[in-house]
Amino acid sequence: MTIGGIITAIVIGAIIGALARLVLPGKQNISLLLTIVVGVIAALIGTALARLLNVADTPGIDWIELILQVAVAAVGVTIAGSISARRR
Repeated sequence: MTIGGIITAIVIGAIIGALARLVLPGKQNISLLLTIVVGVIAALIGTALARLLNVADTPGIDWIELILQVAVAAVGVTIAGSISARRR
């Protein structure tokens, strides 16, 4: 993976993580860094799921892939928030 690919993954992860926090009700008590990490992991898992479902490569914007990524990120943010709350 190149430096550009790593930077792109971080930016996409931040966007996916932020979208996940927006779709979840209430306040999530996790850091921005953890949100980005969850977003990057969710983007990778969402892309893998989209490829398994044969919807990863569509003309235009891959809306189904994006929805899968945000859904996985929402689950990840929920899990991270519940783990973080238990530690306090």
